[in-house]
Amino acid sequence: MTQDLFRQNAYQTECSATVTAINPEGVVLDQTVFYPLGGGQAGDTGVLRLANGSGLAIADTRKIKDVQGQPTSDILHLPAPGQEGLLAQLSVGESVTAQIDWARRHRLMRFHTATHLLCHLVPMPVNGCSITPDYARLDFHMTDPLSKEALTAGIAALVAAAHPVALGSVTDAELEANPALVKSMSVSPPRGSGAVRTVQIGTGDLIDLQPCGGTHVANTAEIGAVVVIKIEKKSANTRRVVLGFAA
Repeated sequence: MTQDLFRQNAYQTECSATVTAINPEGVVLDQTVFYPLGGGQAGDTGVLRLANGSGLAIADTRKIKDVQGQPTSDILHLPAPGQEGLLAQLSVGESVTAQIDWARRHRLMRFHTATHLLCHLVPMPVNGCSITPDYARLDFHMTDPLSKEALTAGIAALVAAAHPVALGSVTDAELEANPALVKSMSVSPPRGSGAVRTVQIGTGDLIDLQPCGGTHVANTAEIGAVVVIKIEKKSANTRRVVLGFAA
């Protein structure tokens, strides 16, 4: 089991860790700051710094799946191509320093929080999501048209209002009693541990509250200038909204 430090503090950029497993695909650590692909958000990249000072470049991060194809709590750090020699130098029990590509992560955090603002502006079920360092998109289950200009202006106002973003949790029972908290039709919050992590935007003036395991900024002002670059009709019942950073 990998301890996921990024869930408690998305701003932690590195940590010391111990190698617990090595396989042909990559490295498993006892704890990590690397976010694994999931919930629509891309996995982190970065480097594992070895004791001799050399760095094993990490090109992606994924959760290991069990024999049924379900994600486990073990997180796999996938080396970049050409890193086979450094990977061979590692051994189970060795100490490394895990360092994420912070600039890339911060773009993911800004986009992820921006998609939650979009959920506030378009209060319809979400049936698809992708958050990358270069763009973010949400697919809404709806038929009505949407306005790029109106949504861009709405996001800008929410960013300028500098709403705080806070982590919390609800019990499985509370989530079952309030199904409207779940905005996504395609990603189901993990249940069974007794508590489901939530992200809340706004305090007295609540903007958004929903289960989410991703990384977020601490205040909407940190998102910066985000614009709606495209709205597509993907099907009779789906409208896709694509966000980008303003040039």
